[in-house]
Amino acid sequence: MTAYQRLTARFARLGALGEAAGMLHWDASAMMPPGGGVARGEQLAALAGLRHELLVSPEVSLDLGEATAPDAWGQANLELMRHAHLRATALPTALVEAVERANSACEKVWRQAKAAADFDLVRPYLTEVVRLQREVAQGLGEALGMAPYDALMDGYQRGVTAADVDPVFAAYESWLAEALPRAEAIQAARGPALPLPGPFPVAAQRDLCRAMAQAVGLDFNHARLDESLHPFCGGTPTDVRITTFYDEANVAKALLGVLHETGHAMYERGLPEAFARQPVGEAAGMAAHESQSLIVEMQACRSDAFLQFLGARLQTAFGGDPAPYAAANLAKLWRRVERGFIRVDADEMTYPAHVILRFRLERALIEGSLEVAELPQAWNEGLARSLGITPPHDALGCLQDIHWHDGAFGYFPSYTLGAMAAAQLMAALRRAEPDLDAQLARGDMAPMMAWLQDKVHGQGARLGFQDLLRAATGKALDPADFTAHLTARYLTD
Repeated sequence: MTAYQRLTARFARLGALGEAAGMLHWDASAMMPPGGGVARGEQLAALAGLRHELLVSPEVSLDLGEATAPDAWGQANLELMRHAHLRATALPTALVEAVERANSACEKVWRQAKAAADFDLVRPYLTEVVRLQREVAQGLGEALGMAPYDALMDGYQRGVTAADVDPVFAAYESWLAEALPRAEAIQAARGPALPLPGPFPVAAQRDLCRAMAQAVGLDFNHARLDESLHPFCGGTPTDVRITTFYDEANVAKALLGVLHETGHAMYERGLPEAFARQPVGEAAGMAAHESQSLIVEMQACRSDAFLQFLGARLQTAFGGDPAPYAAANLAKLWRRVERGFIRVDADEMTYPAHVILRFRLERALIEGSLEVAELPQAWNEGLARSLGITPPHDALGCLQDIHWHDGAFGYFPSYTLGAMAAAQLMAALRRAEPDLDAQLARGDMAPMMAWLQDKVHGQGARLGFQDLLRAATGKALDPADFTAHLTARYLTD
């Protein structure tokens, strides 16, 4: 075997171990009884330690020094291997295992703290998570020649730094300050929406959610739909796990959540099979991943055209007066601009404000200018500045998201970068598919998904975020496409 072939064999093993850890994470959120948390933390720590030891082994280091790639895909794979090896060698195995244990313990207590709206319950656990993340960030930053927080961002979207994000977010804040009052005024002039009649039995919702995921293109021979406290997509490319939660009074929570997670699932299903379990066969990063969930949910499935199709399916599923299910009424309901406390419930205009707040807070936590005990007050003050509202308790504030309590620092910027990329990709898709609205109106997502498969899914991690956008749309990230989309949808009388 050549050095490159030995590397691909080792990384295939690393990939399999990562898949096993992913399934354990899915099970912890969807199926595991509460009493399994301590043992699960040890299992995840053991897998993380094993993966780390394999990745930093002398054999991998030697082969990376000798390997040559067979082609362009191989060259990209080799570069990603070197990057993964460099990140791994920056951290001792004991630290990697300690991080997994701390994350697992904190995540379990967070569930209790959120239910009780009691930040003090989780504060000591989150303090330990942040302490370890600062240590990780410092080690990674020194190895990569980056600021500590940038080194954490690199783990979610390689090639994007806080310096790249800061001006984009500042410009959006300025735009939102002027646009949001205008959107609210236009919305008020249009009058209220008709409420959907309800109740919506969970069994019927589950059937509809499954059918809509299939309409997008998800193959349930390789996927599952389950329930969890926080909707997510996990699993592996051949065994994708999506989750949602059901509310009999509000069908939108589950349905739109499933459409969002199906976008993630389709990306995983479309990754290049020839490079399965290789770094180049993974997604191009979390901003790229969020672009795929949002192009499905926000750009396509909340469009006027698709709402025609979806409204008819809703009326068939739940019966009653068809008027509330008309596309124009669903648009009023599901494209309503509203200053709210909860990120996952936010409209697409105010959503970036939630992300910008979290980006600044988590960077301050990692840099040490903000301590965990100060987080609730800093959160409330930041939301008051950006949206003019203050959470009445921490379950609607700093306890609402799982990310920090599970150790995911540096992830949040990907959400808004993904939303901007989704708008840019949709603009390019519309140029390529002039009949897109007619296709969406009859629930035909196949042309759209074929285009995304060619331009995004099938590219794996061969291209970085900006190069992926350049190849698909002809330019790097351009936030103007996102504000143009919002202007057309919310600021036109």
